Amino acid sequence: MDHKVWMYLAYLVTSVGLTIWVATTLSRNGLVFLEDVFADSRLAKAVNHLLVMGFYLLNLGYVAVAMRSGARIPDAARALETLSYKIGFVLLVLGVLHVLNVFFLGRYRRGRLRQQQTMPPLPPAGRLPMVPPGPGPLGPFGGAGAAPGGPAPTGPNPGAPAHGGAAHGPVPPPARA
Repeated sequence: MDHKVWMYLAYLVTSVGLTIWVATTLSRNGLVFLEDVFADSRLAKAVNHLLVMGFYLLNLGYVAVAMRSGARIPDAARALETLSYKIGFVLLVLGVLHVLNVFFLGRYRRGRLRQQQTMPPLPPAGRLPMVPPGPGPLGPFGGAGAAPGGPAPTGPNPGAPAHGGAAHGPVPPPARA
């Protein structure tokens, strides 16, 4: 037989074997992932079977279309080179199909989990009152009043800072009557 015929036979056997091996491995191990994605084991099994059938159809269809070679195959070395090139493309197609499946199923899973997140029970009812800074029971900046048992603040602005200044300059002295 011609080297090209042997190459075609080796290509078919290797490609079909790889396709079956990868499909059964992904089907068996991917079922756990699909059950998490869909949160329903019956639906996960059905989608798993559909994905396996689509995988077989796409990959074996590609193997059949890519089998033909226009290259001249004068010896066994050239046949092996062409065979490795063709099998390499089959493996790339298998890898791309797998990555696309995982990517789109992962996006579906994230969307489903986002929808299941609980919303807060009630929106905030209002705001807490603002306490002006100044000496108080919580320290020099913790409240407006004096510490318990201490002297009461005096002057026109009891909540003003202790250093005598305000945010916009010094506080003017109180007017005398």
